Amino acid sequence: MTEKEKMLSGEIYFANDKQLTEERTKAKKLLHKLNVTEYLMNGRSRAILRELMPNSHKRLYIEPPFHCDYGYNIFSGENVYFNVNCVVLDTMKVTIGNNVFFAPGVHIYTATHPLNAIERRTVESSKPVSIGDDCWIGGNSVICPGVSIGAGCVIGAGSVVTKDIPENSLAVGNPAKVIRKLNED
Repeated sequence: MTEKEKMLSGEIYFANDKQLTEERTKAKKLLHKLNVTEYLMNGRSRAILRELMPNSHKRLYIEPPFHCDYGYNIFSGENVYFNVNCVVLDTMKVTIGNNVFFAPGVHIYTATHPLNAIERRTVESSKPVSIGDDCWIGGNSVICPGVSIGAGCVIGAGSVVTKDIPENSLAVGNPAKVIRKLNED
């Protein structure tokens, strides 16, 4: 298996592999155009996003600055909004449903590292992240590797989501805990 194949399958991989480094460099060049050259959402910005994030719906709106590792691992539905300073470390698939809103400074991580210090020097692994339809992720929240957030959820500002959140839940805190169900009659 190539290092990219290992990365995408969740196995331990060498992140400084030549192919992966080249792909991250390509993403950084596109992000520079988006974050510096254009900075406003216009036709050129949308063309950059289509190239950077080919698996995302065309109705995606990002307020620069925005950062990601590869872009092609972000699978975004329709009507998704990222406010300023969002980060998506997409070493593995990040699935985002329709009508999802990210407040400023939200970070989504799929990359994770071994607990063993010696191993951590050279390798890492990845776990997918999934966010259902109609979610609102509050400012400066962190979504950790392997987490699934169900449809209709609200994640309170500053939360650190370390475990799955069931649909129609309000979750807050560090670590994020469900404090009540939403949309119940």
